[in-house]
Amino acid sequence: MKRPGSTALALADRRLVVCLGPGGVGKTTISAALALHLALGGRKVDVMTVDPAPRLLDALGLRVDDSSLQPVSLGAMGARGGARLRALKLDPKRVFDRLIERYAPSAAARDAILADRVYRNLSNALAGVADYMAMEQLLELSRAPDADMIVLDTPPAAEALDFLGAPRRMLELLGSRAVTLLGAAGDAMRGPFSMLDLAARAVLGAFDRVTGLHLLGDVRNFVRNFSGMYAGFAERAEAAGELLRDPRTLIVVVATAERERIAQAIEFVAALNEMDLKAGAIAINRLRPPLPGAGEIAKSRKIPESLRAKLQSHLADLAALQTREQAALDALHAALPQGVELLHATDLGREPRSLADLAEIAKTIRRA
Repeated sequence: MKRPGSTALALADRRLVVCLGPGGVGKTTISAALALHLALGGRKVDVMTVDPAPRLLDALGLRVDDSSLQPVSLGAMGARGGARLRALKLDPKRVFDRLIERYAPSAAARDAILADRVYRNLSNALAGVADYMAMEQLLELSRAPDADMIVLDTPPAAEALDFLGAPRRMLELLGSRAVTLLGAAGDAMRGPFSMLDLAARAVLGAFDRVTGLHLLGDVRNFVRNFSGMYAGFAERAEAAGELLRDPRTLIVVVATAERERIAQAIEFVAALNEMDLKAGAIAINRLRPPLPGAGEIAKSRKIPESLRAKLQSHLADLAALQTREQAALDALHAALPQGVELLHATDLGREPRSLADLAEIAKTIRRA
C-alpha cells in the first residue's frame, strides 16, 4: 500500500487556512494540528472554530465559557522564537453587537438597535446571521496589526458552504427589494409599489391585528435604524469575500479514505468552484500506519501460540481494511481535480487530548 510521501506541507506563503468537510472526518483536529504546527515553527497563529467541538478546546487547554481569543501555552513544546498561538470559538451575538457599536451613526442609534426586539431575536437565532458573523470575526482577526496566520475550522458538510457564501448573501440582502419595502415610512406611499408589495404589507398588517405582536412596525423600525449602516456592512461583506479568494488563502477539504467521504470531498471541490472559490488541497485523515508483516508474528518466540493466532486474525482484518482504503485512494487519484493537492495524515490511534497529540498528528501531514 502507498504511504504518505516525505515532503511536508508548505504553508510559508499562506496567511489563511480554511478547513472544511463532512462531519466526523477529524476536520477540527486537523485545524488545531495545523495551527499548532505553524505556531511551533515560529509564526503568530490564531485558530478559530465555528463548530466549537469540545475536543479542540480540551486539547488546547481553553476555557469553555470564554469566547475571546485565549492564549495557548507553548512553553513545554520547544517552539521557535516569536511563536504565538491563540484560539477562540465563535460567539455570533458578541460579534454582531461589536458591529453595531462600530457602524451606528450615533450613540442613540446604537442603543436603540441593541435594545430592539427584532435585533435581539435576529442576533441570537438565525443561522445565516451566525455565518455572516463568523466571516466578520475572521475579517477582524485578519486585520489585526499582529496578524500573521489564521486557521479556520468551519461547520460540517453543507453548512460550511453556507458559511463561505455568507458575504455574497449579505450583499444580496442589502440590495434586495425586501429591505427597500420594509424601510418605507409609515403607510404613506413614497413612490410606486407593485400589487405584490401592497399584498405583502396587507398580510403583515393583518397578522399584527390578529396577534397583537406589531411585527410590521417592529421590523420597519429595525430596518430604519440600520439605514445608516448598510454601506459599512456591504464594505465588510465585500472584503470578507476578497479574503477567501486571496491567493494567500488555502482552502483544505478534509475527508477519510472511504468511498462515500471521498465522493463528498469531490462534490465539495465542485461546489466551491461554482462559488468562485478554489480548493487548494484535499486532506485524507486517519490513514492507518503500515502494518507489521505476518511473518514477524509467526517467527516471534515471545508470543504464546494462543495469542499468535488471534494476532494473525486481527492482522488479516486490518490488511483487508487497508486494501479498501487503498482502493478509495486510487479512486480519488483518478478523480482529483487539476490543481488540487492531495495530503495524507496518519491515524493517531487514539483521541487527541493534548498539545503533544496534536503535534504528533501535524508531523504526519504530508503531500501524497
